[in-house]
Amino acid sequence: MTHASARDEVLARIGHALSGTPAPVEVPRAYRRTGEHPPGAPELLRLLTDRLVDYRATVHAASPQTVEPVLAAVLGGLDRVVVPPGLPVGWRPAGAVVDDGTLSPAELDRVDAVLTACTAAAAGTGTIVLDGSPDQGRRAITLVPDRHVCVVHAAQVVQTVPELLARVDPRRPLTFISGPSATSDIELQRVEGVHGPRTLIVVLVADG
Repeated sequence: MTHASARDEVLARIGHALSGTPAPVEVPRAYRRTGEHPPGAPELLRLLTDRLVDYRATVHAASPQTVEPVLAAVLGGLDRVVVPPGLPVGWRPAGAVVDDGTLSPAELDRVDAVLTACTAAAAGTGTIVLDGSPDQGRRAITLVPDRHVCVVHAAQVVQTVPELLARVDPRRPLTFISGPSATSDIELQRVEGVHGPRTLIVVLVADG
């Protein structure tokens, strides 16, 4: 059999196999799209805290009146903290380095922590989403430093992933965070900090 005839036979077999391809099956989407609790409900804040702690994150409760002193306590003793340009000034520790997009990965690797806000969070999975907004910054500043301190407001917390996805713009650079970065090798030995921060600290701000 010549090369050309072998190729023709293979193509003919492929064409024959594809000729009877059935129409695409409609995917059922009867899954739960909303939870039983409204955004920011106390039940959701407790659930989010439970999930984050289970993922080995640290959670600090705050109110709008105490968020600044809570952040000051969390960041106390750290010499070099990077913040995105749109972060509220009152949240920034003294001497904070405002990222202007020029810090290299090597420079970011030497900072003590990064402090950001977030876009939304899903209590059911303990997932926090960043979208690169001015108070969250470019992805590098939250993936390279070893410690990430993230402020989450109660109104940003929903129950389910569909609710979470409805709050984000898929055209933006989304980062989904479920606890500190962690992976396991073939022997199931957990290693933290491989693909992102080794330490995640969440300041959860209740309403009122």
